[in-house]
Amino acid sequence: MTSIAMIEAAAQRLKGHARKTPLLSSPFLDDIAGRRVLVKPECLQHTGSFKFRGAWSALSALDEVARKKGVIAYSSGNHAQGIAHAASLHGAPSVIVMPADAPKLKIDNTRALGAEVVLYDRASEDRDAIGQSLANERDLTLIKPFDEPLVIAGQGTVGLEIASQAAEQGVTEGEVLVNCGGGGLTSGIALALESHAPQMQVRPCEPQGFDDVTRSLASGQIERNTQTAGSICDAILTPEPGQITFPILKRLCGPGLVVSEDEALHATALAFSRLKIVLEPGGAISLAAALFHGDKLNSETVMVVATGGNVDPAMFTEALQRFN
Repeated sequence: MTSIAMIEAAAQRLKGHARKTPLLSSPFLDDIAGRRVLVKPECLQHTGSFKFRGAWSALSALDEVARKKGVIAYSSGNHAQGIAHAASLHGAPSVIVMPADAPKLKIDNTRALGAEVVLYDRASEDRDAIGQSLANERDLTLIKPFDEPLVIAGQGTVGLEIASQAAEQGVTEGEVLVNCGGGGLTSGIALALESHAPQMQVRPCEPQGFDDVTRSLASGQIERNTQTAGSICDAILTPEPGQITFPILKRLCGPGLVVSEDEALHATALAFSRLKIVLEPGGAISLAAALFHGDKLNSETVMVVATGGNVDPAMFTEALQRFN
C-alpha cells in the first residue's frame, strides 16, 4: 500500500522533472461559486496532465534491467502520454493499450512521444487482459493507471503541493475537489493531506452515468458502472474503483460529487475565459462541482484540481461557442 513515506520519496525523485503547478484564483469564479475557489491547473503539467507524476514515479523506481526491457500501460490517453514521455526520457521502450474511441489528439500524441499504440474496443474487450497478455508475451513491466502503489505515490505529490501552497495563502482547511476515475490521484492526494493538511477533506468528482466511486462510497463496497464508454469525459471513465485505491478513498474521502456533461463543458469555457487555461471536459469536472453544486459543499474555501488539458479542438470549440 502507498504510504506518506512513498509519496515524499516520489516527490524527491520528481524534483527537476515534474512542474510545480500553481494555485490560481479568479473573483469571477468566486462569485459564481459563492465561496473562495483555488484551482491547481495540472493541465500545465508535462504532457498536459498530472499523469506524468505517477508515470515518472513508477519508471524512476524500476531497476535498470526492467527499464531496458520496456513497460506497458493501458489508458484512454493521459496516463498513456505520461508513460510514453517518462519512458522516452528514461530511454525505455513503451507499449500503450488505448481504446479506439479515445480522442485522436491523445492517440497521436502518445505515438509522437515514442510509444507503440495498440488499440482496442472499450465496449467489448478487456484492457486489463490485453495489457497483461502483452506484458507476459514481451516480458514488459505493466504500469497500471491507478491501482499501482508507485503511481499513487507520484500522484500524491499534488497533495503535498496543495498543502504548502494553500498554507502560503492562509488556507489550512477546506474541501479539495478531485476528478476521479479509478482513484489513483484522489487517494494519493488524500494520503498526502492526511499527513500535511489534516483539516482538508478530499471530495471525489465524477460525470453522470459514471459515478462508481460516489456510489461505492455511499454503499461502503465497490460498485461497478453499467457502461464503460459514451461520455465526453473519457479521461476519467473506469469500470469501478481500484482494489488498492478504494480502501483509501473509503477511509479518507467525503461524499462524491456528480456533475453533468453540460456543466463540465461550461466549466471548460469558464476556465479558459477566467483563468486562461485549457481543460478537457474530464479535467473540468471538479471545477464544475465547485461552481454549480455549492449546495453540496461545506467549506468557505474549496481547492479544485484541474487534471488535464488534452482536449480535441472540436470539443473545445463547442464549449466556447455554447458557454461564452
